[in-house]
Amino acid sequence: MEIYVGLDIGGTKLMTASFDTGFKELKRVKYPTPTSLNEGIELLHKSILEVAGNSKILGIGAAAGGPLNPITGVISPLHQPEWRDIPLKSIMEKRWNCPFYVDVDTNVGAIGEYHLGNYKEKYFLYITLSTGMGGGFLVDGKIYQGKCHPEIGHQSINFRCSHPENIHCECGIEDCLEGIVSGNGIRRIYGKPAEHLSTEEWDEVAYNIGQGLRNITNILSPEIIVLGGGVSVGGGETLLKKIKVYLEKSLRLVQPPKLQLSRHGYDTALIGAAYIAKEN
Repeated sequence: MEIYVGLDIGGTKLMTASFDTGFKELKRVKYPTPTSLNEGIELLHKSILEVAGNSKILGIGAAAGGPLNPITGVISPLHQPEWRDIPLKSIMEKRWNCPFYVDVDTNVGAIGEYHLGNYKEKYFLYITLSTGMGGGFLVDGKIYQGKCHPEIGHQSINFRCSHPENIHCECGIEDCLEGIVSGNGIRRIYGKPAEHLSTEEWDEVAYNIGQGLRNITNILSPEIIVLGGGVSVGGGETLLKKIKVYLEKSLRLVQPPKLQLSRHGYDTALIGAAYIAKEN
């Protein structure tokens, strides 16, 4: 059998899945992401072997945290401190003897969400709220890249926070939106994971996300913003409705975008990775 393989290399989890040429998922595995680089690379190889078996791999796609170079395939994910300047493309192509493609997880998630979710909007923004925060902006189904990958999570907002002394971002700047509303940010600020937040704490998170989306909407004017990742999925429609209220209240000159949760939930980056393997 001929297959494609998708990798979701996250700061806390590593997921791998195989798909046939008709894009039907065949098998997947999930592991905690090791801190050690060597353990992580070996786990990638192990997980690919588990989902591929004796099948012929036509291509492998990967979603990883930035910063990275999608052309050279050299990655340095912010939330994995030991993974710095890693030539992942050459490592994987040498081991598996097939094409390997990698991009920032939010770009990969945006591509997977858009093309496999049958969206029609010309200006499409996908945002993931998970360990960190990032986004992928598509125009006519293609990634808008800029000189390098835009980092929407590293903007500053006029935030509300009951524990501002706990705000910290891994990039080193102390007032980034990612450090306030991401999974890691929420744990630092409130001392617990997002799923244990009170109604009042969720309201703070929703307000802060809404202010970030206000900035993005005023600059990019997307037709639709799709939210994915563990924090978004965990907050669900209740969180989405609160964000929508705060976003629309703060817009004056730009038309509010449609706002919805990802159609693929936690799997957006994983299926997007397999999609870029298949579609090159």
